[in-house]
Amino acid sequence: MRQDWSFLLFLHWEVPAESLRPLLPPGLELDLYQGRAYVGLVPFTMSGVRPVGIPPFPWLSRYHETNVRTYVHVDGRDPGVWFFSLDAANPLAVIAARAWFHLPYHHARMRLTHESPGAGTTPGAISYSSERLWPGPKPATHTIRCMPKGPITPAESGTLEHFLVERYLLYAAHRGRLHRGQVHHTPYPLQQADVTALDESLLAAAGIVRPDVPPLAHFSRGVRVEVFPLTILP
Repeated sequence: MRQDWSFLLFLHWEVPAESLRPLLPPGLELDLYQGRAYVGLVPFTMSGVRPVGIPPFPWLSRYHETNVRTYVHVDGRDPGVWFFSLDAANPLAVIAARAWFHLPYHHARMRLTHESPGAGTTPGAISYSSERLWPGPKPATHTIRCMPKGPITPAESGTLEHFLVERYLLYAAHRGRLHRGQVHHTPYPLQQADVTALDESLLAAAGIVRPDVPPLAHFSRGVRVEVFPLTILP
């Protein structure tokens, strides 16, 4: 498939590894950065979603999405993403992703708004909101306002930023088997962000206690993405 991911806000918190391990399926292990585990909340916009060789349909191929995730590997190799939940504003995409990719998608009412830029080169703030409709657990909502800032550059290999955002494998579990999917895109054009408002219950709905500290926040204008079929792990 082909997809465009735009206006991505990466929010991350360090959490105790022992609180996340029981939430993973057998066969997956937490991927740690310098011994620390992280959970992420990532709202963004999907567009141009279509199979290879087919043009996108405007009413089906563009919608907002938010995922709650952590980072995993299999026997010390193939680092990737484990999704606790993915909320999307397109009910057909939710049904298809649950069936074809075995991912915990939920239908939600979502909005993304851009404020007018300030004077000179000051960027405008971006606001994200979401309210889960089905299936549960509920409540599962978020309201976030951020201000991108600073230079735009790819994350440097070996840094925490690179560890958190440059992930090209995803894992799913279905009927007791692990599945792995792959995506491909150029490195994210990344910049820092100030989070000026944050109210969310998505992490709690996933069984995760969010630390009472500000998140690490990074913003990306977006990338063009290739999505490959799932494979079943031995």
